[in-house]
Amino acid sequence: MTEQLRFDNKVVIITGAGAGLGRSHALMFGARGAKVVVNDLGGDTAGGGKSSAAADKVVEEIKALGGEAVANYDSVEDGAKIVQTALDAFGTVDIVVNNAGILRDASFQKMSDADWDLILRVHLNGTKSVTQAAWPIMREKGYGRIVMTTSAAGIYGNFGQANYSAAKLGIYGLANTLAEEGRAKNILVNTIAPIAASRLTETVMPPELLANLKPEAVTPLVGWLAHESCEETKGLFEVGAGYIAKLRWERTQGHIFGSDRPFTPENVAQKWAKITDFTDSEHPAAVAETFGALSRAMSQKSLGGNEFIDLDVATREELVLESSYDERDLAIYALGVGAARDPMDDDERKFVYELGDFHALPTWGVMPQSNAMLEQAKDGGLKLPGMNYGFDRVLHGEQYTEVRGPLPKSAKLKHIFKFKHAYDKDPHAVVVFGVSTVDEHGDEIVYNEMTTFVKGAGGWGGERGPSADINTPPDRKPDAVIEEATDVNQTLLYRLSGDWNPLHADPAFAKAFGYDKPILHGLCTFGHVGRHVVKAMLGNDPRRFKSIKVRFAEPVFPGETLVTKMWKEADNRVIVETSVKERGKVVIKNAVVEFYDEIPVRKAKAAASDAAPVAAAEPGKVMPQDVFAVIADHVAGHPDLAAKVDTAFQFKLNNPESNWVLDLKTGSDAVREGIADKADCTIELDADLLHTVVTAPLADVQKLFFGGRMKVGGNVMASNKLTELSVIDPARYEEAMARRLAS
Repeated sequence: MTEQLRFDNKVVIITGAGAGLGRSHALMFGARGAKVVVNDLGGDTAGGGKSSAAADKVVEEIKALGGEAVANYDSVEDGAKIVQTALDAFGTVDIVVNNAGILRDASFQKMSDADWDLILRVHLNGTKSVTQAAWPIMREKGYGRIVMTTSAAGIYGNFGQANYSAAKLGIYGLANTLAEEGRAKNILVNTIAPIAASRLTETVMPPELLANLKPEAVTPLVGWLAHESCEETKGLFEVGAGYIAKLRWERTQGHIFGSDRPFTPENVAQKWAKITDFTDSEHPAAVAETFGALSRAMSQKSLGGNEFIDLDVATREELVLESSYDERDLAIYALGVGAARDPMDDDERKFVYELGDFHALPTWGVMPQSNAMLEQAKDGGLKLPGMNYGFDRVLHGEQYTEVRGPLPKSAKLKHIFKFKHAYDKDPHAVVVFGVSTVDEHGDEIVYNEMTTFVKGAGGWGGERGPSADINTPPDRKPDAVIEEATDVNQTLLYRLSGDWNPLHADPAFAKAFGYDKPILHGLCTFGHVGRHVVKAMLGNDPRRFKSIKVRFAEPVFPGETLVTKMWKEADNRVIVETSVKERGKVVIKNAVVEFYDEIPVRKAKAAASDAAPVAAAEPGKVMPQDVFAVIADHVAGHPDLAAKVDTAFQFKLNNPESNWVLDLKTGSDAVREGIADKADCTIELDADLLHTVVTAPLADVQKLFFGGRMKVGGNVMASNKLTELSVIDPARYEEAMARRLAS
């Protein structure tokens, strides 16, 4: 059984102890060994009258319990007299419970000065008077426990109690300061906000509610806060009906405008949602924490800006958006940038036909983050950090896109937008944001930099930025030229990839912007140019494509002919310029495309982002490396296979992802993990179906293909030659697998 908390030889003063909460507290202390000073003026709830009966009765009740108590009938405004009673009777003071109070309720409009003054005198001044008289005694002895009584009206406000609320919240403020001043002397100060049946609540609460709000449900908290073993100080507690909870101040993260930069009410209105957002709130407990926030504000010198561009916010904050895509999105995009106009063209069908040797166009890398931003804009406008302008001011100036390797055919992505630069081209501005796009494993697959020309947003006195042309074509004939007409409905097709801007579809909207008809999306022209480079410089194999940077110089109208000229500067760098044939206007300038020396290979990932890599075989499970090890043994033992099959296969495995080569054509390194230099036939399927492809009859393999569980690209008929591997005896295959798993 828990040992009872005792107050033997402790002297406690309880104000307003003649009834209700005070009486309950007094009886508890008296029963637990304390020497109690029962203070009560004996007046009514409005502060009128005086009587010794209430205090005397409680003293007798304590004595009947075997305790010690004396009565005091002074007003709490005469705190020194109350404390002197304790000194005369018991020689000291250890505990003060400030409980006394009265009511003078009236609406603020009708409240008299007398109503106001009396409430503050009794509650706030009375609490101060009693506590101040006991304070030097507690300081001298190095011990004290003080419990203040506030109310919900003081904490939250309550109609008709302006005087009472002000006094009660004042008591809480007094308690907080005394807690700080008394801490070093072991004087602990706490505050309760009780809800209980008393003379003060019986006129404002219905009887059935009062019946459940017994004072005895508040007193245990007072007993604990007043005990020598309690170390709590500066606490605020709501208590009543068996419920106790601690309250604390809460503050939002707020917004820092900066102390050296003027701001307006309109600026405050723009940031109001952030100023009032408690999502990542903090809980200050001392004045120093307020000064700390102000110090941060004063230390952050403004970088400048104006109503359109807030450089302080832009440099501090980032935007994170999410999106996903699949093969259908890749195919629609490829069609939107002019791919596969000739459906018989094997080289470009790979960008639109997912059942073949399917590849993503590398310029797709700009689309997921663009689409995520456009989707957000549907719900409330463009919301890049620190940017306070809409699409009506924006022109896409430059674009840089770098892919970290061949893009996956589907992905769940997160895009992190971070501000990089803002240049003041008064009266306009140029803004650059970097966007890192990571997959569900946290690996970056694309990095973009988008440069935006913002009309009328300059003039804050910032840097003008670089002005010299870069990536200019050399003074010689281009190494390659591709001429290609866009379709008259090109914008309507391209916008299916996510760019819904009506400038590219609505003639009336385009006219409002000064164009005779809708213009082609800049990123649609960007996609055409990237595809031209892949075709001319990479033989339509996009896997070595690393990056593309362009400057948008002029708009393109649907139906116009693009002429893309390419100058090869080095093995992995090409200068590009694109013009419109009909008007002779350069539309893409200062452009450069870079290639990887070798095709980057993505590492295989586990199904869960925090799981271990799948390179190591799981115990008891056949892994791709096991299957290909058996195939390698079989090929090595059958040198005639190469002549029979004469085909280089590329296996692309999913779940987990890996790439394998089965080269029965060149004869060198026939079975290996990686990417083939040139594959005749590409096979894509889940890893757990691999054994079926290389060991089962042709009919079973065809079921996988027609069921959509296996995709074949390149020379589709060559896939039938895999049946030559079915000569592997199933029993020997299983035996080989068992040996590998056992080892």
